[in-house]
Amino acid sequence: MTTIVAVKHHDQIAIAGDGQVTMGEKYISKGTAHKIRRIYDNNVIIGFAGGVADAFTLADWLEKKLKAYGGDLRRSAVELAQDWRKDPTLQKLEAMLIAFDRHNLLLISGNGEVIEPDENVVSIGSGGYFAQAAAIAMTRHAEEMSAQEIAREAVDIAGSIDIFTNHDIMTDQF
Repeated sequence: MTTIVAVKHHDQIAIAGDGQVTMGEKYISKGTAHKIRRIYDNNVIIGFAGGVADAFTLADWLEKKLKAYGGDLRRSAVELAQDWRKDPTLQKLEAMLIAFDRHNLLLISGNGEVIEPDENVVSIGSGGYFAQAAAIAMTRHAEEMSAQEIAREAVDIAGSIDIFTNHDIMTDQF
């Protein structure tokens, strides 16, 4: 389990994620995993929750779509979501992705959903709802904070509530 949150605030987009990897419901197997990656020549940042091998497969698939569609993240995300729904191999993958470039912030799910959030905050993982609520509150009331500070603090708050989220937080931003 994990918590990943991305925030669009003050013309910046940032992402934060914790490092906890849990085996089942009782065993923490790693506390410093990196669940945020740059793809497509560092022009797109992704964060993932779910099975690591599944997430890497989806990241590779998204990068192929980005190459096929000239870096158009929205189009690539929709094409990925369509393939994910249709392809029997992809249908078995258990992961979710947040993807963003300098202009777009998207949630991509295996249900065929590509969502651009209304509140400029999107999250995934076991602590995602906690992080999303915290980030929305901060974007509304903490004007002095950067997008990266909000994302980091939101995951830190989730880590204090969700037992599957820790405080080893990685961030990235545009």
